[in-house]
Amino acid sequence: MALYIKAAEILEKAEMKQGALKTLVYDSKFSNIKQLFALVCETQKFSSILQEIIESTKLLKPTKLKMPLAKVLVYDLLIGQGLKCGGTWKAKMMKHRARLQAELARMKVRRKVSRNEDLLPASAKQNPGDQLPRYVRVNTLKTTVEDAVDYLKRDGFSYLGQAVKLDNFTLKNKQFVIDLHLPELLVFSPKTDFHDHFLYKAGHIILQDKASCLPAYLLNPPPGSHVIDACAAPGNKTSHLAAIMKNRGKLFAFDLDGKRLATMSTLLLRAGVTCHQLANQDFLKVDPDGSQYKDVEYILLDPSCSGSGMVCLRDNSAANQEEEKARLASLASFQLRCLNHGLRFPRLKRLVYSTCSIHSQENEEVIAACLQQNPNFRLVPLLPQWPERGLEPLPQCLRASTSKTLTHGFFVALLEKVSDTSNIKEKPADPVSDVENVLPAAKIPDAAAEEKPGSAVEENPESSDAEEMVTLPAEDTNGDAPSKKRRRKRKKKKKNLSKAE
Repeated sequence: MALYIKAAEILEKAEMKQGALKTLVYDSKFSNIKQLFALVCETQKFSSILQEIIESTKLLKPTKLKMPLAKVLVYDLLIGQGLKCGGTWKAKMMKHRARLQAELARMKVRRKVSRNEDLLPASAKQNPGDQLPRYVRVNTLKTTVEDAVDYLKRDGFSYLGQAVKLDNFTLKNKQFVIDLHLPELLVFSPKTDFHDHFLYKAGHIILQDKASCLPAYLLNPPPGSHVIDACAAPGNKTSHLAAIMKNRGKLFAFDLDGKRLATMSTLLLRAGVTCHQLANQDFLKVDPDGSQYKDVEYILLDPSCSGSGMVCLRDNSAANQEEEKARLASLASFQLRCLNHGLRFPRLKRLVYSTCSIHSQENEEVIAACLQQNPNFRLVPLLPQWPERGLEPLPQCLRASTSKTLTHGFFVALLEKVSDTSNIKEKPADPVSDVENVLPAAKIPDAAAEEKPGSAVEENPESSDAEEMVTLPAEDTNGDAPSKKRRRKRKKKKKNLSKAE
């Protein structure tokens, strides 16, 4: 029974976006990883079919099973190779076996198919996720890209250099390249497995989809800054932020799910993150005026969403359209509340909003509504070389997809606070657009420092001192000194004139 309990637990976590399926399986430390992985993958593939059978037969009430556990048991009973357990659970399932089989047969008749596989939607028959490259982010808190590449070469991998176009991602066997957009991301062939690799177990590499790396990379908080990761679990983006910050400063990470935070704490420990403060708290209930957040200047907001961009979770079966519409409306309302709340932090300079959704209702429409309600913020144009843009009229944002960027579906927008010095700040899109020069955010505090004298001194004293050295002598030379000299000349001239008279 342990197999089914663990499979149900992983299936539930995957559907709640608590991690990639393969990572969850390997991190479970289950004795027979291959058996567990096969069961979870197949159950997930038939998930919508299984749920329909379970609901039609009202299986949950008499068996007192929860849906994830019912799915894995029904899968093995009807579609797999038979139940691999005994005792009470097997007895219960066998009692309802005839009804379950009859419902499966009726479903095939209704859809005019003869095989179980023919019941699957087209997207599930050939999972595009199986064709995506394997992305590996080098954890710069523990190593460097150069050292990681050298280690992999010694381990038998074939390094082909830095990619210059997406076509370079057509890799075979143990070939790999450095990504063309993110310099700390390595790209391998689709089925390359690192779960048992030393670099992964030691926290030197993080298995993270390329699109998921974009939010922290584009927010780019400088070392020493105060940052919020608003909906943080399972923690890959949090560890990425910490690496960018070089573990210096404060990184506040919130999540409402205590179990997810516990998993996240383990991940951050393995990654060597030390600048974080975890809080089992609803971000919407965090007080923006709280004294501990008075220096927060950067926020990463990746709120709960439909997950429609995750290829392993897509379900194109004929679901109730009204229910789906209502669900998206509810999610969009929640996302907008989170976004508006994030913009209330008094010293905020930049906020990244991201979702793993393909729906404009959760993406462009949320951003458009937010900008209308917050005219003191503007969108920053992102990565001009990125092949997929936000839908009109918001091309400043980024989208990602399996077809155009070879990633999961994703959306990213960067909002920046507009101040009285906006004429100076119209240019900062350049550092964000040019990924080779990712030191942008450090320059933005200068404008804020003019509004609040001394506010930047605590954050970056070296920068402030440098400004004073450049600015003050110019005022001394071109300001009071010439005026005094002219007054002395006028006085002398008057004195001479008086004597002449």
